[in-house]
Amino acid sequence: MLNADGVEDEAVGQQYLETHNNWPAQMWIQTSYNTNGNKYYTTTTDSEGNVIRSESTDQSKALRGNYAGIGYTWDEDDQIFWPKKPHASWVKHNESASWKSPIGDAPALTAEQTSQNEANTHEWGYVWNESGQSWDLIDSKA
Repeated sequence: MLNADGVEDEAVGQQYLETHNNWPAQMWIQTSYNTNGNKYYTTTTDSEGNVIRSESTDQSKALRGNYAGIGYTWDEDDQIFWPKKPHASWVKHNESASWKSPIGDAPALTAEQTSQNEANTHEWGYVWNESGQSWDLIDSKA
């Protein structure tokens, strides 16, 4: 997908597929493995061989909200690839290219709950209750 100047160019990829596969140019939309939640991430490896993924300081490379994974849909108006809607009531949040509950994010855990999670005595977390339109606190170790 590199143009004559060595720069990524979506039109080059579209032209290639149209020429070699007889696909209409608009059938192919560029995506990036490194974009998720409208953020661009870089991947490095530490001295022990562990892969470390971190948010890039250069967000100009963020492309189309999310990588176009299996089951994602293309929103031509917003130019975003959307994952499957998790719940019927959830709404698109374009800024983060993600779905949000109609009442916002789950509440934060208290310091005590966090401490219990870290001590491995509990596993507190919030789950969305679609019928009640609420975030319900659960202990999955109970």
